[in-house]
Formats: sequence, C-alpha cells, structure tokens
Amino acid sequence: MNFEAVVVQFDETRGDGVLRDGRGREFYFHCVAIADGSRVVDPGATVRARRMIGLRGRDEATDVVKR
Repeated sequence: MNFEAVVVQFDETRGDGVLRDGRGREFYFHCVAIADGSRVVDPGATVRARRMIGLRGRDEATDVVKR
C-alpha cells in the first residue's frame, strides 16, 4: 500500500524517524528506506512511501520518496 505522509521526526545520529499519514497512523522508517540514497530527510517534509510489516510486527515505511 502506497501512502503520503509527513516526517514528524528524524534522528540523523541513529538514522531513523517516524512518518504520519493523513489518518494519523505512524510508521517507523530507517534511513536506508529513503529511495534517493541521501540518508537524511527533514522533519515537516512531505513524502510518499510504501507500508510494510517490520520484523517486530509493527507498521513500517519503505521506499520513502521526498516530494
């Protein structure tokens, strides 16, 4: 499932962050999921991503594309 979301937090030191979609659901993501390979995305940025179920059974985002 593809969705649009806003980056609500991103920690450059750890390389991970959280996206929030229009329905208020939150998705964890790691910098390796950023499609352009930049490894950094600013909080407040609008992105498009794909939902996946992570290793711990929680919703995560992959294929994160900056808009």
